[in-house]
Amino acid sequence: MDLKSLTKLSDYAWRLEPRGRMQVAAVVYASRALVLDMDDKVAEQLSNVAGLPGIVGAAYAMPDAHWGYGFPIGGVAAFDPAAGGIVSAGGVGFDIACGVRTLVATLSAEEVRGRAVELADALYAVIPAGVGSRGLLKLSVRELDRALSGGAAWAVKEGFGSASDLEYIEEGGRVAGADPEAVSDFAKKRQLEEVGTLGSGNHYLEVQEVVEIFDAKAAEAYGLVPGGAVVSIHCGSRGLGHQIGTDFLTRMVKAAPSHGLSLPDKELACAPAESELGRTYLGAMRAGINCALANRQVLTQLTRDAFQSIFPASRLRLLFDVAHNTCKEESHEVGGRKLKLLVHRKGATRAFPPGHPELPAAYRAVGQPVIIGGSMGTSSYILAGGADSMRLSFGSSCHGAGRSMSRHQASKTWRGLQIIEELRGRGIIVRSASLRGVAEEAPGAYKDSAAVIEASHHAGLATKVARLSPLICIKG
Repeated sequence: MDLKSLTKLSDYAWRLEPRGRMQVAAVVYASRALVLDMDDKVAEQLSNVAGLPGIVGAAYAMPDAHWGYGFPIGGVAAFDPAAGGIVSAGGVGFDIACGVRTLVATLSAEEVRGRAVELADALYAVIPAGVGSRGLLKLSVRELDRALSGGAAWAVKEGFGSASDLEYIEEGGRVAGADPEAVSDFAKKRQLEEVGTLGSGNHYLEVQEVVEIFDAKAAEAYGLVPGGAVVSIHCGSRGLGHQIGTDFLTRMVKAAPSHGLSLPDKELACAPAESELGRTYLGAMRAGINCALANRQVLTQLTRDAFQSIFPASRLRLLFDVAHNTCKEESHEVGGRKLKLLVHRKGATRAFPPGHPELPAAYRAVGQPVIIGGSMGTSSYILAGGADSMRLSFGSSCHGAGRSMSRHQASKTWRGLQIIEELRGRGIIVRSASLRGVAEEAPGAYKDSAAVIEASHHAGLATKVARLSPLICIKG
């Protein structure tokens, strides 16, 4: 990205002044090196987002931002429905409520290493992964509708996990306002056998070691100790979410002229939030969120079962579950006024600060856990929502390292077996249904996760708590 077009606010914040169609400024949170490494399309897409009706504050890019579909990946924008604000299917993306949940084990990393191959095989046997993977559950349409309404709470009622898990999931494990009737029959058909599956791409289940603590107080609140073992599950709403995105992007593009919308890019497909189409999309998208929450809850119980088959006395406590492809109705102060806004986070993680009333009581003093995933051989991180995150970014932070190379380029650069052998040499066991998928998600295809985390920390979006290193990786 060209620095000449930006005004430097600090070493980790850069401003693009309003121009052309922009109604508000755009702000990029990143170091100088990360900004220079960003594609110019990020600035172009941010400018387009800043011109959408009803936007407030600014259009934001997180430190891991890169070119995406309509919105940049790592993009955050909030819209005021009362002022004609829109809701954008392109601003949520296809993998609705893709996110990460982390579980804290009652095991040390050394105990895991002692039986790592057995545990990897046990996990791989029960965690369906890969393109078109099917789960153990075979739901009827009526049962799926209950999952789309109930989210993780539905899964708990069906025997997957416990009610205590729900306190440590966004929205208590169930987003209100979901409308299964707004989801197409085809979208539902795609999901009938996919609840409880990882999917493909960058989705994974990792057993990880806590290797470094940065904030002792927050780590204690989260139950993280050096040398401890944790499990992180990264997945979303599978075929259902993708089909919801496809269905409504098409409908929104066609309906744009009737809503008086002139879009600079059809990938920014949107509708006024108060329109019939806008309300229908919100109902369907919220059903997609609940689908993802149910999916991760089912996977959690399968993971617990696999652990107990190898370590009968082990327990896995849910640390937190947070999504990074959503649109949420939230209250924020803008210009001295408290507004109810539709906050779009596309490849950006919610990062609520200490004291926020929606946080579990155990975390309220230190802030929301912010889970930042790595890629097989790279570190993952646990952060805590920054004290000033609401003002800076509507309570948002980065979601990962961000790609530096396309999947096509990565598959031409590496071979899956090569990556698996290299990681085995480092003590990391990989199980995957696709060698091509392993190559596409090679650690070298991503930006330096440490640089992204440092930028989020120093920008004040979220503060570093702990660094995690992979031991076992089950790849989609």
